[in-house]
Amino acid sequence: MSTAMAKTVRQGVVWKAESESDLREGIEAAFDYRGDVTLLLRNGARVEGYLFDRRPRAALEESQVRLLPTGRREKMVFRYSDIAGIEFSGRDMAAGKRWQDWVRRYAEKKAAGEKDIRLEPERLD
Repeated sequence: MSTAMAKTVRQGVVWKAESESDLREGIEAAFDYRGDVTLLLRNGARVEGYLFDRRPRAALEESQVRLLPTGRREKMVFRYSDIAGIEFSGRDMAAGKRWQDWVRRYAEKKAAGEKDIRLEPERLD
């Protein structure tokens, strides 16, 4: 996965690690993704959840990701060396929601003479 690809990952992309550097880059992309991912483990298991932390070290066996699994409270830890790939399975909750867009909508409402302007966040469900 190239650096440009890592920055533009979209829902539905399935990424498979072909090298150590590719694995590390994919994990960084999963960490930056603001939705759920599915870890594709080397043992064939699939674990879906929000990847909220990664702890890279020199060796893959010492590097870890932490995941909050979908529908469960406990956090899970996986070694980089156990990950064969990542599916960007959940919706990226921040896709298309840039600060500049929020400011533009606010300015448009203000210019139109609206009072008590409120820009409500989108529902997450």
